[in-house]
Amino acid sequence: MTPFEKQGILLMSNRRILSNEPEINKEIFSMKMDLGRNLRGFCIGSLVILLLIGFAGITQPMGIMNYEIDTTHSMIIFRAKHNGVSYNYGRFNEFTGEIMISADRVIERTVEFEVKAASIDTGNKKRDQHLRSSDFFSAKQFPLITFKSTEVSEKEGKADILEVTGDLELHGVKKSITVDAQITGRAKGKDGESLIGFESTFTIKRSEFGMTYGMASVSDDIQITVSVEAVHK
Repeated sequence: MTPFEKQGILLMSNRRILSNEPEINKEIFSMKMDLGRNLRGFCIGSLVILLLIGFAGITQPMGIMNYEIDTTHSMIIFRAKHNGVSYNYGRFNEFTGEIMISADRVIERTVEFEVKAASIDTGNKKRDQHLRSSDFFSAKQFPLITFKSTEVSEKEGKADILEVTGDLELHGVKKSITVDAQITGRAKGKDGESLIGFESTFTIKRSEFGMTYGMASVSDDIQITVSVEAVHK
């Protein structure tokens, strides 16, 4: 084979390679387009999922309203019998709370309270200091008294009375209690805000919460009344 013939074969081979380049480029371009579409679809899908997760975390069922306790117009008071003959009364001056309800009835069963033990007030400074001590509330060691509901239902046959079950934590001891709470009213405030009122009176035994000092002079049974005015947030 002459040098000229070899050169001709080489040129023809190069032409064939060059003539196939557009088809190769088209295939590569098509693969890139498919990959781009898949990536865009994946990103958009991921974004939608993230948004749905986010909204699921912050939205509430329609008709649900959060109410915050108006501490200026609410009270937590208690009474204990002294020497078996007379009742001594006291109250807690610092507390917060929230209630989640619907516009017309309780459907989200959430009631929460947080009370500062050191805010106990019986109208006598010396007695209050004693009550804050380790003989009674141990307010430094257990600064908060808390209640969180686990179930709320309407009392059978009494639409304005709720049966509230929840965990009361007092003096470092947590116990489940069930109390009745009466809806005392619904109204609109001066600025048009929704208001609702509740009141509950119930009795606990302080010995069940590890408070056993002075049982001979101070009754084991402690009656507690919680009167609440709550405002829609």
